[in-house]
Amino acid sequence: MTATRVVAFGGGHGLSASLRALRRCAPELDLDITAVVTVGDDGGSSGRLRAERGGLPPGDLRQALVALAGDHPATRRSAKLFQHRFAEVPPPADGPAPAGDLSAGRLPVSGTGRAPSNPQPAGLAGGAAGGRAGAGAAGRAGDGAGGLAGHAVGNLVLCGLMELLGDPVAALEHAGAMLGAVGRVLPMSCEPVGIEARVRGADPRRPDEVRTITGQHQVAVTTGRVESLRLTPVAPEACPQAVAAIGAADWLIFGPGSWYTSVLPHLLVPQLAAAIVASPARRLVTLNLAAEKETSGLSQAGHLAALRAYLPELRVDRVVADSKAAGDPEPVERAAESLGARLVLAPVAVTDGTPRHDPAALGAALVPVLGADR
Repeated sequence: MTATRVVAFGGGHGLSASLRALRRCAPELDLDITAVVTVGDDGGSSGRLRAERGGLPPGDLRQALVALAGDHPATRRSAKLFQHRFAEVPPPADGPAPAGDLSAGRLPVSGTGRAPSNPQPAGLAGGAAGGRAGAGAAGRAGDGAGGLAGHAVGNLVLCGLMELLGDPVAALEHAGAMLGAVGRVLPMSCEPVGIEARVRGADPRRPDEVRTITGQHQVAVTTGRVESLRLTPVAPEACPQAVAAIGAADWLIFGPGSWYTSVLPHLLVPQLAAAIVASPARRLVTLNLAAEKETSGLSQAGHLAALRAYLPELRVDRVVADSKAAGDPEPVERAAESLGARLVLAPVAVTDGTPRHDPAALGAALVPVLGADR
């Protein structure tokens, strides 16, 4: 019997929850998991690395890899290392550390004010020079630890692998091997994208004003109502391996996650959208448990309507929603039916009352759905 090939779309914590749930299903259903991840992040550690080094923002890719990490103690330790974030190192009480003093967590310096140079292989010379050029900006952004403060180790590893190998897909495959990943992680595009939204009421003092909000982070935290979404460039090139995975999939899974900044961007990449529509796979949508800032005022039925608005040809087979979060299920059921889907209600939230999916509960809900005969 061949494996069931599943492609999950998203980014950040939502995709991580979906992948952890799928991992729990994998042994029972023999799943072959591929994550296709957004590449629009411009905040935090990812934003700093993107601005200083170029290339793909690594944070969402890192989270997907960690969610798929193997269970061997060594790979679990590596996953924990990938998630470790450098804290800011406070300055010593008696002022800056003198040259050569390692007590402040800094490298010893020579008379040039830079760390001692070490011979580099010829193929890495450009990368090493770029690292020194970016160090000043990183230090200013981090305000401590020589520019490491705030960076996740896995972000730095992925950034280094992408520079070393010159291919983000090869870098992700290597990182996946380091973590014993049970599945594959791919970017939706091999080039970073920007996210822009037309938002009504972004300024509470002008509730009817519509303005353009630029950048994934700014869109994610806007308190206005998103009226339209676009990528820059408008038609980014899709990752070829992602397109191939979609065409070969048995299931395509959308959500949970930040709807405008993690889920919908995939539908705005023309080659991905075309592949999603043409794929013989069945399609499943996992709805969020609560509205976020960017989706304030958007109901669960509204989340489904947004999918249809950005990809009118999209047909869906199943919609999974939490029993309590759905409230009155009738509007959600009607919205699901408008996409051709059947609504599946299940208790998929953690039990502490916070709006987070429980990977074990979500996995239990997905088993009968993904395991159903075609």
